[in-house]
Amino acid sequence: MSSLSEIKIPVADELRQFEQFFRETSRSDVSLLNIVVDYVLRTKGKQIRPLFVFLSAKMNGEINRATYVAATTIELLHSASLVHDDVVDESYERRGAFSVSALWKNKIAVLMGDFLLAKGLLISTDENEYENLRIISQAVKEMIEGEMLQFQRSRKLDIDEAAYVEIIRKKTASLIGASMAVGANSVTKDPEVVALMKEIGTLAGLAFQIKDDIFDYQSKGIIGKPTGNDIKEKKITLPLIYVLDNASAKEKRHILNIVQHKNHQRDKVDELISLVVDRGGIDFAERRMNDFSNDAKALLDKFPDNLAQHSLVKLIDYIITRKK
Repeated sequence: MSSLSEIKIPVADELRQFEQFFRETSRSDVSLLNIVVDYVLRTKGKQIRPLFVFLSAKMNGEINRATYVAATTIELLHSASLVHDDVVDESYERRGAFSVSALWKNKIAVLMGDFLLAKGLLISTDENEYENLRIISQAVKEMIEGEMLQFQRSRKLDIDEAAYVEIIRKKTASLIGASMAVGANSVTKDPEVVALMKEIGTLAGLAFQIKDDIFDYQSKGIIGKPTGNDIKEKKITLPLIYVLDNASAKEKRHILNIVQHKNHQRDKVDELISLVVDRGGIDFAERRMNDFSNDAKALLDKFPDNLAQHSLVKLIDYIITRKK
């Protein structure tokens, strides 16, 4: 597997310039906002979505200011969604550090998320990048719909594979699809190219989320145990869906009873994790994840054979083989 630093090589210079561009864009005249923004920037993740933007642009043309604006808007909106998610999920940790809501309480966290969202919208309108703003706004709408759909289905515990795919397409894959689309749109106005890049990103995003859901059933962390957080939050994801689909009526009632009423009992959560592993739930999820990633890479073969195209293929491989 290629490392992330190797994957970034075709756009390494641009990504370094993006860091400064992003930081300058996020500033405010209010000192408290700047303090919180600086904390968010210090605890940022791998910045996978801006990487998709830049590689998509590089593969289809010459990176320009519109590309930087697109990547900044994507990252600001993604950061806003994470800050808000931590409030909704009552999470005290994000990427191994305290969440914004843990340090500054929910009111500041909500306002901070709103600020980042507003900044993302403003930079696109200030630069007259209305088509990219339309693409990203559509993705944000779908992200919210996906979260609400998951909440609605989780309350009834009636999530099947089709519903699961629709949920993750909206809540996760839509923004990665938008990242690829705005990257392409920043360098070419060919609607077919932009649409195809969006499709590739969406497929990659589906694979990305399935990988995240698999992690919940695999050993990790200091104690070397799966977290089972999805079960605790009554989220029925693909590994468990497979087991439910292949369980007897009695087993299914038992599984759903644990998810509904005993999801905070460590021994019961461990029981479900073991059942998912033993019954092939992870193996099935990995096959579906590979299907989506292979479909994405097959569509990339339609594009010119260049370094950025090679890195996009490697990036898709990376997101399904990563360790965290």
